[in-house]
Amino acid sequence: MRGLTYKSSGVDRARADAFKKRLKEIAHSSCGPEVLRGLGGFGGFFELARHKFKEPVLVSSADGVGTKLKIAILADIHDSVGIDAVAMNVNDILCTGARPLFFLDYIAYSWLRDDVLLKIVAGVNRGCIEAGCALVGGETAQMPGMYKKGEYDLAGFCVGVVEKQNIITGSDIEPGNIVVGLASSGLHSNGFSLVRKVFGVRELQRMSKELLRPTRIYVKPVVSLLDDKGISKKRAIRGIAHITGGAFFDKIKRIIPDNVDVEIAKDSWPVPEIFKLIQNKGGVSDFEMYHTFNMGVGMVLIASYNKEKELISYFSKFGLKAWVIGRVVSGKGRVVIK
Repeated sequence: MRGLTYKSSGVDRARADAFKKRLKEIAHSSCGPEVLRGLGGFGGFFELARHKFKEPVLVSSADGVGTKLKIAILADIHDSVGIDAVAMNVNDILCTGARPLFFLDYIAYSWLRDDVLLKIVAGVNRGCIEAGCALVGGETAQMPGMYKKGEYDLAGFCVGVVEKQNIITGSDIEPGNIVVGLASSGLHSNGFSLVRKVFGVRELQRMSKELLRPTRIYVKPVVSLLDDKGISKKRAIRGIAHITGGAFFDKIKRIIPDNVDVEIAKDSWPVPEIFKLIQNKGGVSDFEMYHTFNMGVGMVLIASYNKEKELISYFSKFGLKAWVIGRVVSGKGRVVIK
């Protein structure tokens, strides 16, 4: 009689090893000469080009895709959630003025088809290419009994760099500054627990294409803006907020000083139909909508008052819509939506 094996317990080492070889082939396309030794070791190696920086500061972030994965699993569409995993992290560190250097992913499951795993990682790699960073490694954890067959969790970890003197903190935000909103690509990766309460299974399947639009990655246009000496001189960009969980109220409040308020005019940009549908069908209040969803604005920049036309024109070069959606006034560190 044969004894128990790891494979009989639900973990197939041979299958996992074969899969990892295919992952190396996918990730190679996002790696430049800064990535040393390639993937597969006990750690990822990234050589920081010190000659490009005077006082480099590393900035890190860790985040996941959340219950948006439930929609991906329901619709059996897995080629975009990897982009979400990258976007949620690189957009966060971008708020400090940092540009991403490298990314690592984490996929946990009990059992998945090989093609599903490959689609997820291919999406991660595409996100890394779009963000200009390298996929240097990660973890694919097979955990029998932790997840139902076909279910998985996906998260990631990103490291970026910014010059110490160029770190954006929001501390110099002052009355008279303008608030510029950058268009989202849809729901991004927040509010899906509420979305799944509003819609039934058949509705979620029918709307899956819209619901699974990947989170927009803002790295290239915003980094280009910060590098532009004409616009960024005299610290024209005072603060940046990634509109994710907690949306306008929590995320903008995080970057403003205690002596100012930010007033947002909710009629200053076109709200996409998907948000109107969620609100109407679910009977969701305005406060709850603007406290949960991005409402069509995925990133907010607070800038000097005289940069309005320059900023909107600048982002249009990247095919990215932008609007002046509010202003900074004297106050007590609040976000007010009118």
